[in-house]
Amino acid sequence: MPRSVLGALVLSTAMKCSSPDSCSLLLRVNASLTLHESLQGLEACSTSLDTQEMKCQAVRVPRASRRQAGRQLQVHFDCFEVGVAQALYVTLRTVPHFCGVQLGQQYHTEAEKLSYWVDRSRKVVLVQVPESGGPDYYARLCLKRFTCEDAGTPVLVTGNSISRRVSLPYSQELSCLCLEVWSATTDAVRIQTCPFKDDTESLWDAIHYHPGSQVLSWEPACPMRGRVSLCWRPGPGAHCLELKHSGRPARGKVQYPLVDTQPQLCLKFSTSLGFQVRCPFKQPRFPAPPASRCACVTRERRGPPTAVDCSRPPPSLRPLTGAPGLPGVKGRTQTGPWQPHLPLPGWGGGTAQEVEDRGATASASGQASEP
Repeated sequence: MPRSVLGALVLSTAMKCSSPDSCSLLLRVNASLTLHESLQGLEACSTSLDTQEMKCQAVRVPRASRRQAGRQLQVHFDCFEVGVAQALYVTLRTVPHFCGVQLGQQYHTEAEKLSYWVDRSRKVVLVQVPESGGPDYYARLCLKRFTCEDAGTPVLVTGNSISRRVSLPYSQELSCLCLEVWSATTDAVRIQTCPFKDDTESLWDAIHYHPGSQVLSWEPACPMRGRVSLCWRPGPGAHCLELKHSGRPARGKVQYPLVDTQPQLCLKFSTSLGFQVRCPFKQPRFPAPPASRCACVTRERRGPPTAVDCSRPPPSLRPLTGAPGLPGVKGRTQTGPWQPHLPLPGWGGGTAQEVEDRGATASASGQASEP
C-alpha cells in the first residue's frame, strides 16, 4: 500500500460542559485519506508523554467505499478526553497495518491562564486562582533548578472560599523564582510561570569575601551557563583587563583564595547575553586584612611606598605585557600557570633580583617600612 494513502492529520481541542461548573477538555482528531482496495479502516491512538498511557479508536471503511479507489475521504474520530497542559503524541495508522504507512504528530493542550500581579513595594506576588465553585487549588513560589524547590509554604485555596486571591511573599527577585498553581487532585498538571525571568542583575551581586581566609567567592542563586574570571580595572570607566588563567565555568560556586582587597580587582561574568563586571572592593564594604601580613621593602627611601607602586598588580596577575592602561612595571614575563596569590596591599613591584637587593640594603641599614 502506498504511503500517500494517508493525507493529513489535524488536531484541535474543544471544551465539553454538562453544566456551568462541570467541564472537560477534549482532543479532536480529523484525518484525510485516499481510498484503496486493501484499506479496511483507520486507527488513531493518543499517548500521554508524561504517563505513557495510550488510548485508541478505530474507524471502519465500508466495503462499498473500497471499490471507489483513488477517491478522497475525510474521517472524524470521536474526541479523546485529555487534561490541561498535557503533552501528547497522536498516531494514525491503516487497518490492517502496513509497514511505513503511518502519520504522527506531537500536540500540547492548552493550559489555564494565570492572573497575577507583582507588588514590588511589599515584595509579594498576588495570584487570582480560577473562579469559585471549582476544585480546591494550591499555589506556591519555587526556585526552578533541576526541580522546582519550595521557596515558601504552599497555600491551599478551597473551592468555597469567598476570596480566590492569594498573596505569596518573596525575599529576592530572582530569574528562577517561579509561581505554580495546581488543583488539589491526584497527579494534577501544574501551571507554571516565572515573573522575574528577565531580571538577572541580582545574580551578579552574590559576591562574598571572608577577611580571615581571604577567600573571594561567588555563588548564584539560580542555575547559570557562562564563565567567571578576574580582571583588573586601572581606573574609573577603563576596560577591565582579564587576568590570565583565572577563568572558571559558572556552573556553581566559584572561589578564589588569598585575595586582598584591591579596589582595581574585579569579577567579570560572561554569558550568552553579554558580560557584566562587578568590583567588590571599590567601596570599603569588606574589611582589609591586617597590615602585618605584608611589608613593602624600599631602597633609599623612607616612609610608605607611593600610590603608583602599590597599585601595580604582581607579575603573576598582570595581563598581557604592554596592555593599555596599566603602569609600566619592570619584571619577568609570566609564562607558567596562574597562581592563586592575589594582589597584596603593599606590593611594590620590581624583579626578583631587585627585591633581594632591597632586602639586603634594608637589612644593612635597618631601614624597612611597613604600610
